[in-house]
Order: sequence, then structure tokens, then C-alpha cells
Amino acid sequence: MDLPGTVLLAVAGLAAGAVNAIAGGGSLITFPALIAAGLAPIPANVTNSVAVSPGYIGSVVGSRADIPRERVRALVPIAALGGFAGCLLLLATPARAFELVVPFLVLAAAAVLAFQDRLRRLVGHPRTMSPARNRIGLYALVAAGGVYGGYFGAALGVMLVAGLALLLDERLARVNALKNVLSGVVGVVTVVAYAALGPVDWAGVAVIAPATLLGGYAGAHLARHLPSAVLKATIVTAGTAVGLSLLVRAFS
Repeated sequence: MDLPGTVLLAVAGLAAGAVNAIAGGGSLITFPALIAAGLAPIPANVTNSVAVSPGYIGSVVGSRADIPRERVRALVPIAALGGFAGCLLLLATPARAFELVVPFLVLAAAAVLAFQDRLRRLVGHPRTMSPARNRIGLYALVAAGGVYGGYFGAALGVMLVAGLALLLDERLARVNALKNVLSGVVGVVTVVAYAALGPVDWAGVAVIAPATLLGGYAGAHLARHLPSAVLKATIVTAGTAVGLSLLVRAFS
């Protein structure tokens, strides 16, 4: 890898780590950067999944004060199993069909967060939902998010934080911290699965991974000090931009 390619991946990793910690969607920075550095789409996708994972760990450390620890024990195994299933799905099936669906999933997630209060009035506030109904919805959301994260992962944070904010009666900073934990778990699973089974470009990982770690830590600290309204607007804006970018790429 030449010097310009190395610099490109390092800058992309810093930006992606910060964006993942604040709103999600950082893979839409690093994935095109890997393509620009000369990788084919499938190796770029697999390498990207492995490389951005340290950024999630940095986000967890940076947001540890807001993590709702009482929820972590139940949700982490579900996220891990979903992530592994998503990795197997990517390696076993063609990506084209899912590429066509992804933009609509991301845009829907951004819309869910944007209209969170209205949707809560329709489906019921978490305080008024039955515990069983809330728990089933939460488990299904985390499982689906894990599968998506293992398969492609771009804007996983946007989708998780939108669904979690709808189902949980928590401040958005705590929802964002829980999203960081679940994204980190899926990230660790993808590292293990793709290191064993996937075509990883380790030179690209060596450049991007440390940069995402630093960017994720810095982004998590910034997210903690943003007002909820600003954080929500940032997430919705980023999610919409990511969805539209994926839509253009899928149909171009």
C-alpha cells in the first residue's frame, strides 16, 4: 500500500470512529476508502467490518458512565449470536439482493428516530407496554441488528439507536451508550468470524483499526456532552445521508 492510500485510510478511520460513536454510519466512510485504495468490493466489505471494530470498543470506554448495565447481560448474547449468523450469511449468499434492501432499512431507521414521540403514542410508551411485549420487541430488535451488523454493518448504530429509543424509557445518552456496547459485541464477533473465514486485507486493517479506536473514544466523549435534541438531530441527519448514499450506489 502506497503512502497516499495509507493516509487516506487513516483519515477515514478517524472520521468513521467518531461518527460511529455519535450517530453510526462510519462504515460509509471507510468502505469507499478501501475501494479507492484498490480492494475489490467483497474483500473491502470484510476488511472494513474487521477494521472498524476497535472504534466500537473505544466508544464503549468513552460512554461507560452512561451504560445501562442492567440490560447488558440479557442483550449481549443475542447480539453475538445475531452477528455470527450475519457473518455466515454474507459468506454463503450473494450480496446483491441485500444491497438493494439496505438503503430502505437505514432510511426507515432514521425516520423511526425522527418521529419517535409520535410513534410512541401509536405503539405505546415503554412505561405502558407490558413487560413481555417490551422484552420480545427488544430481543427481536437486537437479534435483527446483530444479523445486519455481521452481514454489512453500515449504519448499524443508526438502526439500533432508533429502535432502542422507541422501546426503552431511557435518556438518549444511555440509549446511545447501550448501542455502543451492542455494536462492539457485533464488531468482536465479525473480527473472529472473518479472521477465520473471510478474505481480510490485514494491511488495511492495520491502518484503519487504530484510527477508529481513537476516533471512537473522542466521539463518545463528544456525544455525552451533546443535548438530547442535538444528538437526535445529528443521528437522524447522518442516517438520512447514509441511506441516500446507499440508495444511489445500489441503483447506479
